[in-house]
Amino acid sequence: MSKANVIFRAGLLAVPALALQVGLTQLQQSAGYQAFGTAAAQEEKEEQETRRTPALRNKVYEKLAEAQAFAEEKQLGEAAKVLDGMLKRSSGKNELNSYELANVYNLYAFIHYSNEDYDKALQAYENVVRQPEIPLAMEINTRYTIAQLYFVQERWREGIAALKEWFELTDTPNANAYVLLSQGYYQLKDYDEALRNIETAIAMYRDKNKIPKEQWFNLARFLYMEKNQLDNAQAMLEELLFFYPKKQYWVQLSYIYSERQNESRQLAAMETAYDLDLLEKDGEYRNVASLFLAQSVPYKAGKVLREGLKEEIVEDKSKNWELLAGAWRQAQEIDWAIPAMEKAAAKSDSGDLYARLGSIYLDGEQYDKAIESINKGLQRGGVKRPDNARLVLGMAYFNTNQYEKARDAFRAAGRDERSKQYARQWIKYMNSEIDRQKKLAEG
Repeated sequence: MSKANVIFRAGLLAVPALALQVGLTQLQQSAGYQAFGTAAAQEEKEEQETRRTPALRNKVYEKLAEAQAFAEEKQLGEAAKVLDGMLKRSSGKNELNSYELANVYNLYAFIHYSNEDYDKALQAYENVVRQPEIPLAMEINTRYTIAQLYFVQERWREGIAALKEWFELTDTPNANAYVLLSQGYYQLKDYDEALRNIETAIAMYRDKNKIPKEQWFNLARFLYMEKNQLDNAQAMLEELLFFYPKKQYWVQLSYIYSERQNESRQLAAMETAYDLDLLEKDGEYRNVASLFLAQSVPYKAGKVLREGLKEEIVEDKSKNWELLAGAWRQAQEIDWAIPAMEKAAAKSDSGDLYARLGSIYLDGEQYDKAIESINKGLQRGGVKRPDNARLVLGMAYFNTNQYEKARDAFRAAGRDERSKQYARQWIKYMNSEIDRQKKLAEG
């Protein structure tokens, strides 16, 4: 696997930080920011069954209202004092019934949550659901909040267990609950259960003609990749691009096409990201250019690299100018290839690029520059194919009528078995050309 594909795969498998669906507003509602005992989980129906719930007495209601007023004004200590007093005076005729106690603990929970004391908030919510004969809607809402708080503390197993208890109580589980459950299983690396639940959440939104959240698509996409379900991962990325068009999804989709050996679509995805002006990194521009070159579209490769270098997105390095020069040369744009390779050679410590620059000069019929450049490269050293360089040098000498120097260059090239035949052919051709010129001169 190429370095570029390794980078793409890392990006494809990266899951954005999964924001747990626990909001302050939701917990505030659980803690009493609605009328006492009326808060219910989102999308919950009317109570499924009738429960005999003790009445909330006026004096108790007034004290709860006083504590809630303090809480709303952020006077949490004063709110707690009121609740402490209620529990202290709870005896005999003044003993709080289960419903009243549930509301006291509910408001305690909000106070602890506001102070970011999640352990005490959890204890308070657990005290709420321990009370017998509380309204079903109140229990449902509180159990959901308990699950959320476990997730906030990264207590994944306990959060999953609490959420399952909530599922047993409610007739109308919402998509957010399935996402929360999926996130819990994801954290435990139970990817089968994580995928099953996130798929359920996405399907619920689709059934209501609602757009699933970007984060949901991303979690599903990650899980499909982990299970090597490339068809599903591709489909998920295509949906992400439709609803949430971003550069990273074009890049990731390109990687999947590469995995499926669909080079034309791989290029199309990256080209689209480029055309939409979404690319902003050196490697992204070079990757697009390399894909164009692989698909034999060198002119577009050259345009991408030229723009990247001009905008200082592609790094001003020898290897990038070399890549640009190669693209222009393949596109037969020799006049553009020459200055690009000149910059590449100037930024290199090796003589190899000067030898290759000499070959481009030869293509551009700049023979004197070809001779100078190749000799400079050979003197500097590091030429990967000195035999090829000497063949080109011989051609340049030949075209400037320096036949003896050309012969020496061809002979030197012919000492390498890889160029022996070509060197002989050139010497033979040169000899015939010299004879032809003599006959013309004599005639």
